[in-house]
Amino acid sequence: MTHAKDNFIAWLKSAHAMEEQAITMLTAQTRRLENYPDLKARMLQHLEETKNHAEVLQTLLNNLSGAPSTLKDIAGRIAATVQGIPGLLMSDEVVKFTAAAYSFEHLEIAFYRMLITAADELGETEAQGIFEKILAEEVAMATWLEDNLDPITRVFLMRDERDLQAKR
Repeated sequence: MTHAKDNFIAWLKSAHAMEEQAITMLTAQTRRLENYPDLKARMLQHLEETKNHAEVLQTLLNNLSGAPSTLKDIAGRIAATVQGIPGLLMSDEVVKFTAAAYSFEHLEIAFYRMLITAADELGETEAQGIFEKILAEEVAMATWLEDNLDPITRVFLMRDERDLQAKR
């Protein structure tokens, strides 16, 4: 089981880095959302959930005698920052951000499902419960984005057509 445990801890470190990347992206984007109050409110709510995810994963890593990869966390934050730069130049920033957020949520969903399976295999019931709670929040966010992608797109098109600031 040593290899399985090593993989589990490596995946847990990656999940922590993924949450740190999400914090960077959500923080930057929520500052820029001006004309989409429902989207901003839901993103701010999810930002708080994401901060909690990172904290819980850090505690779990500490309990398993591991630690998050600082290099992975830094790389994730850099990637998130670089991803946000083109948004400054795009006239359809809010629509592309929403689509990217929807995609990122599905990456997280897949990752937590994988971690749930690994925790089950290793008998890590505490970790499994944590991952199941996080998974439920990621699924809820993905569902919200799916339900709101069309309305956000329509509002964007309406604002753009009327020469109102649509991008933010």
